[in-house]
Amino acid sequence: MVSARVRLAGAVVALATLLAGCGSAPSSNAGFVGGDGTITRLPVAERPAAPVIEGTTLAGAAWSSSSATGAVLVYNVWGSWCAPCRAEAPALVAASTRTSGKAVFVGVNTRDLDKAQATAFVRAFEVPYVNLYDPDGALLLKFSGQLPASAIPSTLIVDANGRIAARVIGETSEATIVGLIDDLVAGK
Repeated sequence: MVSARVRLAGAVVALATLLAGCGSAPSSNAGFVGGDGTITRLPVAERPAAPVIEGTTLAGAAWSSSSATGAVLVYNVWGSWCAPCRAEAPALVAASTRTSGKAVFVGVNTRDLDKAQATAFVRAFEVPYVNLYDPDGALLLKFSGQLPASAIPSTLIVDANGRIAARVIGETSEATIVGLIDDLVAGK
């Protein structure tokens, strides 16, 4: 039987792996390895089931992905301290507006130990969608082994059947997100 310490150590290693990175280029910056905007799309037959994500929003309300059953979900992992996250925020806001009624956007704020900084980010960029507060990365661990978000920012897209369909590692654009959503809505 695996001891609690061994499980905890494994979780810490997995979390460190998942959270390695912040940047817009595949280079090291203050100990972080950034993504380069690489897009991964999975064919319908190869899509793994997305985990149920349940957490607390920056406003203090409970939220669950089960409340969005049957919708395309767009999870964007970000931190207020992350320059590429600030750079892509207007594009995500615009994409969420353009795809209103087609997709549900959910921000996953990570590594911000001060909730006020995360809240200020959302206010400054006028982010209209729900943002979950995940300072220790526990929500990100739920994606481990499926399509892990290995850099910040990252965007994961779940199809209307609850399966992980695409991921963007690194900074993304409005056109990329809108295109991925439109493809899913079209059944691709």
